[in-house]
Parts: sequence; structure tokens; C-alpha cells
Amino acid sequence: MKKVVVITGGTSGIGLETAKALVNQGCTVYELSRRGSGADARIHHLRADVTDEMQCQAAVDEIVRREGRIDVLVNNAGFGISGAIEFTETSEAQRQFDVNFFGMVRMNKAVIPVMRRQGGGRILSMSSVAAPIAIPFQAYYSASKAAVRTYMLALASEVAPFGIETCAIMPGDIATGFTAARAKNPAGDDVYEGRISRSVAVMEHDEMTGITAERAGAFVAKKATQKRVPPLCTLGGKYKVFVFLTRLLPTRLMVSIVGKIYAS
Repeated sequence: MKKVVVITGGTSGIGLETAKALVNQGCTVYELSRRGSGADARIHHLRADVTDEMQCQAAVDEIVRREGRIDVLVNNAGFGISGAIEFTETSEAQRQFDVNFFGMVRMNKAVIPVMRRQGGGRILSMSSVAAPIAIPFQAYYSASKAAVRTYMLALASEVAPFGIETCAIMPGDIATGFTAARAKNPAGDDVYEGRISRSVAVMEHDEMTGITAERAGAFVAKKATQKRVPPLCTLGGKYKVFVFLTRLLPTRLMVSIVGKIYAS
């Protein structure tokens, strides 16, 4: 029986490459996005904005009506903002969380009852290496991904008795359109003596020279279909080392190192 997979934010980048990899593995893939369309005809596209709970529920109901089940949910929808905490509007920070964190919450709220009734399933949510390694001038993105990570660890224990597995995936730098789509706020760069713009430039260089979207998509697709999945996993060999170091080094030292890289 073909696995039925639902992916949010699958019209480009990691989401699209994940969807393509899963279709190639023989899965039936539904992609949810605000546009409700996509270039790959093998992927079923439905319109659903993850910031709208009714749209999320309606999309899940439609997929269940068509397929009778949902085996895997991949919470991939998200975007990034950058800028100094001091000069970031609270409304922008709230919008960051509304998509990156609460978008996942809304989808899980709709899908968990389906998986519980059918006796199992798997939920993958995209966190980030920025969760354990908070990035200066990308504080709200880091915080939203840390929230995803913590939430998913709590969810793992809650739904395990129903046969539902969960995994928070923490990618490092990925070369996708995410970089160009980042909402950059240069306000206060003069006050911070150019550190905001320098930090963003370092981040964008690292992203554009990072892991390809195809490789990242293949990784996520593997986690979606392999026999067992860990509650946390890091995407990228060198990033696994960085995350491991956060458990060994004193917090003060880690903050100092990250500051020298991204905030000097």
C-alpha cells in the first residue's frame, strides 16, 4: 500500500525536493501551500495557508476523504527574518512564530486525530541547527526553531502510545530560495556599527554554499519512510559536530564563539 504523505511548503526548496524524492519512492504526496499549485504534476497540490486553522483542517479532511489515511506529515513551511532584537517590530516576530511554529501546531492538531484513529503515523517537523545554536541578528528565527524542537520532543512522549512517531529535523545551511526570501531589517545598523549587515552577509554566504536542496530533500524523504526514526536528527555531517559541541562546551564559550562568527 502506498504511503500517503502531506508536506507543507512544498512548492520550492527542501519541501519540493522532499516531495519529489517521496514520489520517486512510490508515495502518494500532497503538498499544501497558499498558491495551491505546482510544476510537478505527480504531486497533488491543495491550497492551505498554515496560518489559517480552518484551511489546514479542510485540507486534511479532503486528503482523508480521497485517500482514507495519512501516514506521514512533513511540517516544512517557514521563512526567516533577520535584524537586531531592539529594532524588530513585535508584529514581525509574531508573524515569524505564526508561520514557523504555530503553522506546525495547526497542522499537527488536524493530523494527529487521523493518525491516532488509524493506529499510527509519523510527523516530521523542520527545526534548525539555529535551535541549539542561537544566531545573533536572527534571534526570532532561532527562537521559533527552538520552539519547534522543544514542542516535538514533548509531542513524542504524548503520542507514542498511539503508534505515532515524531522527529524534529535540524538542518544546517542549505542552498535554497530561503536566503533570498529572508525579510531583512537593516534598522539600527549604524547604531550597531555595521554588525547587522555583516552578520547577514556571513549567514547568506554560508547558506548559498551549503548543502543542496536535493540532498536535503533526500535526507528528509529517508526519515519519512525508514523503519524507525529518532526524535531528533541533524542534517549535515559538520553540523552534527557543532550540535554535539553545544552539549560539551560551557554555554559562555559557545556564545562567545558564535558571537565572533556572526556578531563581530
